[in-house]
Amino acid sequence: MEWRVPLADLDYGIEEDEAVLNVLHSRWMTMGSVTQEFERAFASFVGARHALAVSNATVALHLACIALGIGPGDEVIVPSLSFVATSNAVLYTGAQVRFADICDLEDWTISPESIERSITARTKAILPMHYAGYPSRMVEILEIASRHGLTVIEDAAHAPGARLQGRSLGTYGEIGCFSFFSNKNLSTGEGGMLVTDRDDLAEMVSRLRSHGMTSLTWDRHQGHAYSYDVVDLGYNYRIDEIRSALGLVQLGKLRENNACRESITKSYRAHLKDSGVSLPFRNSIGEPAYHIFPMLLPEDVDRKGFIDSLRQRGIQTSIHYPPIHQFSYYRRLYPDVHLKTTELVASREVTLPLYPEMSEEKIHWVVEAVRSALA
Repeated sequence: MEWRVPLADLDYGIEEDEAVLNVLHSRWMTMGSVTQEFERAFASFVGARHALAVSNATVALHLACIALGIGPGDEVIVPSLSFVATSNAVLYTGAQVRFADICDLEDWTISPESIERSITARTKAILPMHYAGYPSRMVEILEIASRHGLTVIEDAAHAPGARLQGRSLGTYGEIGCFSFFSNKNLSTGEGGMLVTDRDDLAEMVSRLRSHGMTSLTWDRHQGHAYSYDVVDLGYNYRIDEIRSALGLVQLGKLRENNACRESITKSYRAHLKDSGVSLPFRNSIGEPAYHIFPMLLPEDVDRKGFIDSLRQRGIQTSIHYPPIHQFSYYRRLYPDVHLKTTELVASREVTLPLYPEMSEEKIHWVVEAVRSALA
């Protein structure tokens, strides 16, 4: 249908058009000079030693787990209030997940206390996800990891440009993983980035993303190699030059667009503060990326009816997220998991539209639709 206010929208213009056309005219489509430029720019933006572009954030998480030696017999602690890719990437390696609860009704990121309770002799890593672009409690999480000899992988899919104590999210753990999906703050349609300060991990990921080969097609095209060896069981997790070109342009817009998201978020909060809905992250730590605008409906409001009411007014909404541990596949694997706060939030959460070019008029339409549906 034609939405009066869509959930998300792209800030694409002539710059993106030109970037794509330049790639087409270059006649080189796969990972090449544009991808290398995008990686350098992104590494500089977040302050990481290495950035490696891949086909999406799910494969970034998968490669992170493999590079850190996670496999059968291991466990990784993950949040359940996340997209299913967070936990799927762990299972791909043959390892198992242990689901941790979120902090509370104000902070929907993974709870350090729940992490601590979830650690077993088989635990190898902690995988926090920066929900909605708000920083997880990384200082506490790193302290737990250090005390128990665990590694940390950050799911920063929602958080490009977000910072905590002056440091970019995605650079606290051994590896950070970003998403460039269509609705993300930095969008290339599909695509992702893995960042790390460790040379050994970067070298391994660089091989694994391209079939375990010792040289790339681009290297051979440039005359830097004429053959290759295969030294690992790798994958085809490569990005292409078109998406990297889009990523470069989008990266240049990211700070300004995140500031727009912040302004829209503040406007929503001001207009909805006495509406009866609960608004999390009012006292968030750090500098968020404001990826989405989640809210919690009152207990006596029927969520389906609420969503249908907004839909009838042309307002698109979503749910972030159905808890991973309650999906049919995961219930078969982990039938005894119960996460009180996650389940409470997930049963009443609704996400309102949020994108950089959203006007005050559209914010007003959404707010009026919310108040009408609640009434």
